[in-house]
Amino acid sequence: MIPVIIGVADIKNRSIAVDDAKEPATLMLEAIGSAIQDATTSREFAEAMRSSIDSIDVVRTWTWPYADLPGLLSEKLGVQTKHRGYSEHGGNQPAKLLDEAARRIATGENKVAVLTGAEALASCKKSFRFVVHIHYTDEIVAACVKQGKVPPSGWTTPAESVKSVFSPTTRELKKEDIGGLHSVGAPIHIYPLYENGFRAHRGQSIKDNHEESTALYADFSKVAASNPYSWNHGNGTETAQSIGTVSKKNRMICFPYPLLMNAFNTVNLGAACILTSTEFAKQLQVPREKWIYPLGGAGFKERDLFWERPNFFESSAISNSLDQCLGASELTGNEIDVYDFYSCFPIVPKLACHHLGISITEPKKPITVLGGLTSFGGAGNNYSMHAITEMVRRLRQGAGHNGLILANGGFLSYQHAICISTQPRKTPDSYPDSRALHSGPADPIPPIDSEAEGEAKIETYTVEFNRDGSPEQAYIVGRLTGSNHRFLANHGDQITLKRLASSSEEPIGKVGTVVPDPTGEKGQRRNLFYLNDNSRL
Repeated sequence: MIPVIIGVADIKNRSIAVDDAKEPATLMLEAIGSAIQDATTSREFAEAMRSSIDSIDVVRTWTWPYADLPGLLSEKLGVQTKHRGYSEHGGNQPAKLLDEAARRIATGENKVAVLTGAEALASCKKSFRFVVHIHYTDEIVAACVKQGKVPPSGWTTPAESVKSVFSPTTRELKKEDIGGLHSVGAPIHIYPLYENGFRAHRGQSIKDNHEESTALYADFSKVAASNPYSWNHGNGTETAQSIGTVSKKNRMICFPYPLLMNAFNTVNLGAACILTSTEFAKQLQVPREKWIYPLGGAGFKERDLFWERPNFFESSAISNSLDQCLGASELTGNEIDVYDFYSCFPIVPKLACHHLGISITEPKKPITVLGGLTSFGGAGNNYSMHAITEMVRRLRQGAGHNGLILANGGFLSYQHAICISTQPRKTPDSYPDSRALHSGPADPIPPIDSEAEGEAKIETYTVEFNRDGSPEQAYIVGRLTGSNHRFLANHGDQITLKRLASSSEEPIGKVGTVVPDPTGEKGQRRNLFYLNDNSRL
């Protein structure tokens, strides 16, 4: 069997009035219905398509805890499904689910497969009058309960304690590991560690790096402004100046990223994608110009603990996913006409572009079809489902033959890339099985000292800022100069903190002194780093 995408749809509930609040399951059902309509205008064939759905995969939602969301959707659609999947958390999941569904269609395991996901975080925020720290996605539902609020009328009864609702950036850090001991480990920390490491590795100045990021995100904002499904559609575009200028409305979160370089997740967005075989698509009389072929995909992951990764200027998971995806799809990079590189922060598309030899600020081919999680809207784990639906539309409209979507999850933790095309695979009878891929031997990592003492230099760093614009906390990944062992540390004094927060000179490679906190309990002490006077910035 040859898998083919036949229907796609996006749903946006722009109203945040309490009476208009729609739960994620409702947005998903609307998206599935619209995707069926996208595939065929015939009522007879639409019903035949719906009744033939035997696979439903759902991207795990942040908004609401369901007992069995794929089962609920199956029941609402009135279908008996052989396969039901509810993904793990991670922005890589939409591409991964598409890759896996295409394989099941190819092997005859399923006849019609539905992929869907949705978030209703904007409605939650409005309905429960809960003020979200805009650079975090807090446990909105938990806060609702705490304030004695109830969900809007008609929402599905929650299946579990709302305290377990996923919150990627404010989940409690594990105090028993060195990340939690130093209060570092959220995405708002880790992506800046990579941005700073990537900048220093390239020998780029802080100023040039900042201008590169602002130019990149200004272009992304233009793309989002032209997309009717973007959360910010109709609200105008951000410019390089507005993105790059730190102000009360665009305060620095974690250096070097001000607010407008961080993901914005408070949206009400849903999407769906329908796959079948070319054989059944013919029976349903889906027009050939609607057919888009999945060609192949690949996914890899980094080490879970960020301090155990080989370096902070590249992602082997991104590189391997891109290379293996192109290989599995029987394509070269030159044959890709349109890309969508996931962009919760600028570093992800930068790393992808750098690996593929694409200009970051002047790419010859589009590197986003949505505009990134800041301008388009974060949509929780489901952002790349919208990239899939938009890529399908772009290819149908003649933007080229081949598109590649890179979906990222965690803190540069999980990657999955997939290629789709207006043309079938060169070897159409053998859709590749990405489950068999592996990255080979892991890159070596330096020994890590939980408590470090002595002369040391900065490998990478970031500084978290208070709401008033003052630096609050520094997070340092360093190396002991004697042993080259790695350690984590916080700033040791205000002078070091102020110097690390500078936007003029490069701290990476500067020498200082690291010592365990003398006030802590031995064996559980955080490290404190002090820049030496002769390393003054």
